Order: sequence, then structure tokens, then C-alpha cells
Amino acid sequence: MRMWMLPPGGMCRKHLLGEHVELHMLLGSLRRGKNIEGFLSGGLVDPQLIFARHEELVAEMHRRGFNHTSPIDGCECASLATRYTGRSAINIADNAAELQRRCPDCAHLMQAESATAQSDTN
Repeated sequence: MRMWMLPPGGMCRKHLLGEHVELHMLLGSLRRGKNIEGFLSGGLVDPQLIFARHEELVAEMHRRGFNHTSPIDGCECASLATRYTGRSAINIADNAAELQRRCPDCAHLMQAESATAQSDTN
């Protein structure tokens, strides 16, 4: 499980939908009381961010015309995440480098997003 925490517009279909599924898997693990220490210590997930990240991914899915039928409850996410407060730090720069290394499609989209953001500031 991994929360990339990158701008969803810079992710290919596979990684966008993959992170979405993994958020549901993470929430399921929290519901069942599964040990997620390895994911926390590896900086791969942050339970405090599940709901906000899910909503961010869903907005991008809708923007791309995807159908979304798996909402999650923000109150439940917050309640399940309380025992992990302050226990995780996701390195977004490392994640961006890793995803660009793994996926040429994401690398292309991230470069396009970066160029668009730079031109918007000029």
C-alpha cells in the first residue's frame, strides 16, 4: 500500500486508480485492526490523510469521466486514524522521483503539469 500524495492530474490512469484502491485497502486494514507499522515506518501511508486524499483522487477521476461508486466516511477515517497521529511522514519528493522512474506515462503527465503550473504563474 502506498499513498503517493502527488497531484492526481500528474498520474496515469493505472496509478490514479491504483492509489484509490489502496486507500480502500488501507481503510479496511484499519477497520480490522491490522498492523500497518511497516507502511508507517517506510513513509508509505499516513492514516490522517486517507479521507482528504480519497476526495482529491475522486475529483480527478470525475474530471477524467470515470465512474466512482465507493465513497468513504470522513468521520470513520478520522476516528480510525487517531492512534496514528504524528506517526507518519510521506516524502513527496521521493515519491515523485520513484513514480517517474517506474512509469513513463506518469513522468510525462508530471512534466506537463509542471509546465502548465509554471506558465500559469508567469
